[in-house]
Amino acid sequence: MDRTKDVQAVGDVGTPAAAGGPRAAVVERVLGELLTAVEGELRTRRLLVPGPCGAQAVSAVPEVEAVGEMIELYRRLVFPGFYERGGLVAEAVGPLLNHVLGRFSAHLYQQVQIVLGYVCAAGGSGGPAGIAAAPEVEGRVTWMGGVWPTRLKASGLLEGLGDEPAKWPCAVLAGRVTERVLERLGELRRLLTLDVQAAFDGDPAAEHTDEIILCYPGLTAIMLHRLAHELYRCGVPLLPRMISERAHTWTGIDIHPGAAIGERFFVDHGAGTVIGETSAIGSNVKIYQGVTLGAKSFPKDEHGALIRGAKRHPTLGDRVTIYAGAVILGGDTVIGDDCVINGGVFLTMSVPPGHVVRQKQPELTLRERPEWDR
Repeated sequence: MDRTKDVQAVGDVGTPAAAGGPRAAVVERVLGELLTAVEGELRTRRLLVPGPCGAQAVSAVPEVEAVGEMIELYRRLVFPGFYERGGLVAEAVGPLLNHVLGRFSAHLYQQVQIVLGYVCAAGGSGGPAGIAAAPEVEGRVTWMGGVWPTRLKASGLLEGLGDEPAKWPCAVLAGRVTERVLERLGELRRLLTLDVQAAFDGDPAAEHTDEIILCYPGLTAIMLHRLAHELYRCGVPLLPRMISERAHTWTGIDIHPGAAIGERFFVDHGAGTVIGETSAIGSNVKIYQGVTLGAKSFPKDEHGALIRGAKRHPTLGDRVTIYAGAVILGGDTVIGDDCVINGGVFLTMSVPPGHVVRQKQPELTLRERPEWDR
């Protein structure tokens, strides 16, 4: 069967023009189905930027690559010299930090402004009904999905801008958020230095604190979390979660940006660890792999919709150690200071300070292995 014409037609619509490839009719039918679906989908339509084909458009959503570059710049700021491609000359530290700080602040400002503009386009509820009802105010924040406006109001960044979200200018807010984060960089460095020392003090396998910075997934997770948490506290939607999920992808450690975590925090090994949004963790806390700080259930309103913003996750006091595989659930669950939670424990009740929690050991049986199976 001669499929030359089909192959050539496939090449015309951007698919590989290789012998034996899909027939043009199939590709054209699928393309038509996709276009029909996209044109009727509000989720995609609100992302479309008017303009001629091929024109450079401003991103309607935070740019994944730009967020990744921003994270790399942040890591170079908090631990100068550790993430450079070449050596660091002493006389070049000042110029390097000036360059990196400038690029970081520019990336941060741009992505915060984009995400605020995105939620403006997304409408009142983040869904189709909200899109239809969203007021057409260029460059203003109107998306009310979630509880981020409450956090934004609590941050103090709205001084002089009024109480109506539709009147909050994205550019001004982005500038204020960027300045707030920049002013907190010194404190973030202090906290991360203590996190590095806590990891070194808590792991006899570590030979140097530099090893913690360069190798330990727990340090990477808390490093990105502390940045994401600052943005979360400022009321910035979406972007903090993009940062925390980058850490989740890299390390297997899932820390929601809303979790409040004290000084000298150490996640050892870390894979499979989950820390929920409303978790509160004290100072000098050590957690091993596979630990879950989760919710017992999700409260709903009279319409059956989830109630967001309620306290759902546990509170840990100071100097708490939680061993591998432990599960601690519930917003009313409080683990007191100086407690130790043994591995594999399933806990939904509070524990007074100074206690060790362990489950009864299962009964073990031994049998001799048959000769034929050796």
